[in-house]
Amino acid sequence: MKAVLQDTYGTSAVLRVDDVGKPSPGPGDVLIEVEAASIHIGDWHVMTGLPLLARLALGFRVPRDRVRGMDVAGRIVGTGSAVTGHMVGDAVFGVAKGAFAEFAVAPAGSVVRTPSNATANQAAAIPTSAATALHAVRDAGGLQPGQRVLVLGAAGGVGIFAVQIAKALGGHVTGVCSGPKLDLVRSLGADSVLDYQREDFTTMDQRYDLIIDMGGRRPMKQLRRALRPTGTIVIVGGEGGGRILGGFGRSLLAPFAGLFSQQKIRGLISVTKEADLLQLRTMVEMGTLRPVIDSTYPLARTAEGMRRVEEHLAIGKVVITVPA
Repeated sequence: MKAVLQDTYGTSAVLRVDDVGKPSPGPGDVLIEVEAASIHIGDWHVMTGLPLLARLALGFRVPRDRVRGMDVAGRIVGTGSAVTGHMVGDAVFGVAKGAFAEFAVAPAGSVVRTPSNATANQAAAIPTSAATALHAVRDAGGLQPGQRVLVLGAAGGVGIFAVQIAKALGGHVTGVCSGPKLDLVRSLGADSVLDYQREDFTTMDQRYDLIIDMGGRRPMKQLRRALRPTGTIVIVGGEGGGRILGGFGRSLLAPFAGLFSQQKIRGLISVTKEADLLQLRTMVEMGTLRPVIDSTYPLARTAEGMRRVEEHLAIGKVVITVPA
């Protein structure tokens, strides 16, 4: 089969398409014929091997797994001997190993039936980013109806879902992004939008019950200034921080910043589970959640799609299509 391979860490230039053996499902796995996959920031971390701490799991000198990609949508063409909840022919979406390929293997509990009103491209754009947003808003953020929510990076891969989920859970949502993206964020249901290039929310009078910071670099002191005395800040990933810990250092240290305050500061480590995918599917079918696709690239041009994510050009999700 054709697959996107990586034999060393680096930029999108290290990705190449070549022939590899078709994977076989284990007893608890399903084999998926891939129709679409999507790129998220986790794929970039695996590709670059950054921060260096991540190489303890990824492989120290070279990637342990050569085929890139995680978020997937397609049809099941094989099942392991212990799988009971899926059948050959089922259209599914979720998280797989080596999704940038013609076929990929996934644990049976990592995929669920594709939303009835979603295409394969749309379904592939959902799993990891939307689950991360769900964990940030619902779990770490503990959002309650009527609370005011500030979403930083509202037009990014996770932010587009965080705005919608916060709105669906009854929040009054303010999205922060650059000027050209304001209309998109407003269309996702945000009650108000701020252009960070022209407006500084930390100097305004408004205070928020929940601030979701998507990979920002703004000092914690400034974020806390915009937070209500008993509010919560959730740090999702982050930029900067050096090659060893990267932005993850900010998430790991976040809880210590609120030790002597009623304000809660939480870092987020997100793992997509079956229950999350089921809830996200329901939200899509109800019309309260929709993926935003920035662009699509065929499998052979995956490196170009990754470069778009790498250079922070994408507004929404970049999807890789895999023709039959």
